[in-house]
Amino acid sequence: MSGTAEVVAFYAQSWINRDTGAARRVIAPDAGIAWNLGQPVDDEELLDVLGRVAAFVDAVTIVSVTCTGERAALLHDCAGPFGTVRLAEFLEVTDGRISDIRQLWDVTAVRRYFPGLLDG
Repeated sequence: MSGTAEVVAFYAQSWINRDTGAARRVIAPDAGIAWNLGQPVDDEELLDVLGRVAAFVDAVTIVSVTCTGERAALLHDCAGPFGTVRLAEFLEVTDGRISDIRQLWDVTAVRRYFPGLLDG
């Protein structure tokens, strides 16, 4: 697996299907990871939160995927029992692994529809 689209699809489907071990395999050990959820993040925290989201929601729909060279942008709708939270991910793939992950969450919707998500 080396193409950007293939790596990104594998990563997204892995966490959506609650297989965080598979998602971890395509994240480089030194990957840069950032998000706007107001707390520090590394690969462990990222996959923990994504795993909790996948377990809580009724469905995660990939609304859009755009790949250009080594970069990809994904837009997800995470539909839970109380409402939908939108997540945008910006990824970079180097040597067949994700080397950079930037997530932008709809923070207002996270607080409203996924209370306690960040409490662990």
